[in-house]
Amino acid sequence: MTSGPPLVLTVAGSDSGGGAGIQADLKTMLALGVHGMSVLTAVTAQNSRGVQGVWELPVDAVRAQYRAVVDDIGVQAVKTGMLASAALVETVAELLADTGAPVVVDPVGVSKHGDSLLAEAALDSVRTKLLPRATVATPNLDEVAQLTGVHVVDEGDMRTAAGAVLSYGPRWALIKGGHLPSGGEAVDLLTDGSEEHWLRAPRHDNRHTHGTGCTLASAVASGLAKGLPVPEAVRAAKEYVTGAIAAGFALGEGIGPVDHGWRFRD
Repeated sequence: MTSGPPLVLTVAGSDSGGGAGIQADLKTMLALGVHGMSVLTAVTAQNSRGVQGVWELPVDAVRAQYRAVVDDIGVQAVKTGMLASAALVETVAELLADTGAPVVVDPVGVSKHGDSLLAEAALDSVRTKLLPRATVATPNLDEVAQLTGVHVVDEGDMRTAAGAVLSYGPRWALIKGGHLPSGGEAVDLLTDGSEEHWLRAPRHDNRHTHGTGCTLASAVASGLAKGLPVPEAVRAAKEYVTGAIAAGFALGEGIGPVDHGWRFRD
């Protein structure tokens, strides 16, 4: 009997426009050669112009989906995205506690358009319950500020930001510097508090970047499911996302998505 591809589970919200959330996660996983599975936490009415509505799923529905997948199929990595409420954050953290697979936490707070995707009351649950479960946490600069109060204005602040995120308990912090006004490069910092990896890539002049964070976190989880060490998984994920951003395309009247299938078309 032949063994199948590595198994990765995403626990996140749906994006009806197909550029972010569960849809981006599953496209990324397919592109990177792993089998993607999903636990839906919320449904959004969303398009290129923004989020028009959010409906959370009941805690029991989230728990049932998770148990159905993990108890029967198993997982080799888990990625979490939009969890919306304190109740959902705490439920997912509890489920992760006995899963035994690497976990990538993308602490989704706001959408690309500035729409809030996490209740203010849930922030403390993210800090105290979810981040301690993370193998890698992948906040962008807005999420760093939201979670830690650290405002990053230049590369030098990224080390401070990483320390603040690590203080909540993840094994590694990946501070994404894509929002920094740093000229020609997109700079990220990956650290576990002792070793540091500065990841640099060309900054592409393309406004169609919807789904970047979801895509990166799913790519990291895919690498971990394949057995890559964290620095290698993150480096490979950054390379994949950089290509996807370069190939991002217009969709609707607003911000289009990154191209998850860019390698098939390259």
